[in-house]
Parts: sequence; structure tokens; C-alpha cells
Amino acid sequence: MNRLDPRSPQVFSTVELSRRPGSMLQSSRVIEAPERIGTEVIAVPAGAPLEIEVRLESVLEGVYASGVVRGIASGACVRCLEPVTVPVAGTFQDLFAYPDRAAHHREVGVADVDVPDYEVQGDLIDLGPLLVDTIVPALPFQPVCRPECPGLCAQCGFRLADDPGHAHELLDPRWSALASLAGETDAADPTEKRN
Repeated sequence: MNRLDPRSPQVFSTVELSRRPGSMLQSSRVIEAPERIGTEVIAVPAGAPLEIEVRLESVLEGVYASGVVRGIASGACVRCLEPVTVPVAGTFQDLFAYPDRAAHHREVGVADVDVPDYEVQGDLIDLGPLLVDTIVPALPFQPVCRPECPGLCAQCGFRLADDPGHAHELLDPRWSALASLAGETDAADPTEKRN
């Protein structure tokens, strides 16, 4: 496990809690997203600001972190492929276990006891992985530029918002043989005598 850098904006100190259950700290800060957080369609870009409000509570097992993270995600509308920006907010709450308690849970291996996903390192906790786990599910699954976006024409890819009346005359392929016969009749000489 890599040592945490206390100067990193996503790393929080728990020294003031001093392993006294019931003690609490609250903090707010704005950090830069350390990496692109999201999916191929929409994500919070690396370096974008993330607002974090966190409450750290000392419990017997470790430090309980709860709070909210807010940011702006950007991507493409799934209907018309135009750029989209969406405010995103997610709440988090999870336990950062003391290393001795996490080791105990792993040794005991009791099925009904969850082994915490996060651990306190020294007197520091890294909220980075928890923020990623909070932001990704908060992103819209299918972002749209506006709810009534008509999308693109299925035949030619034309942006339908630019011309709502845009349409193509489609001929059912089952009738194509008749269409070719109609074309032959139109091409025939109208002065030709028919029997």
C-alpha cells in the first residue's frame, strides 16, 4: 500500500479525532478531479473542480466518512451528439477501518461481517476512491441536451432540431417490383397505341 501524501487535497487528516469514539470533524473544500471520472458518454474531466463537504466521525472500528460531492460532467447528447454539461451530485457514507480492525475482520472471515473497502493509513484517509465510487453512479445513464431532443434522422444523420419537418419518402422493399413496373409505364411513348 502506497503512503498517502498529507498535502494531497483528497487526503484528510484524522489526528484531531484521536481514536476517541464520538468525536467529529467537518470540512469543506474544492479539489481538482485527479482523473477523468465517468463513462465513455459522460464524465467529470480530469482537473475539473469538485466541491466536497465531509463529516468524519470516530467510531470503534475506524473513521466513518459521510458527505456530498458536487461537480460538472461533460459529454455528448445520446440523441443528437451535441455537447452536454450536467451538474452532478452524490452523497457518500462509508467506513475507513483502522488497519488492526480490518486485519481482524479478514482473519476471522465471518460471513456476516463485511470487510471494509477503505482503511485509515496512519492518521490519514484518502477520499479519492470513495469520490469516484460516488460520482459514477450519480451520472445520467443517457444524457440529453434537453428532454424533448428529437435526435438525428435515422436515414441521413441530419439533426432534426434544425428542421422538425425533415423526412424521407421510404418505399417498402416489398413494393419495389411494382415501382419498377410503374417506371416502365411512365417511360412508354404516350402516342403508342395499345390493344
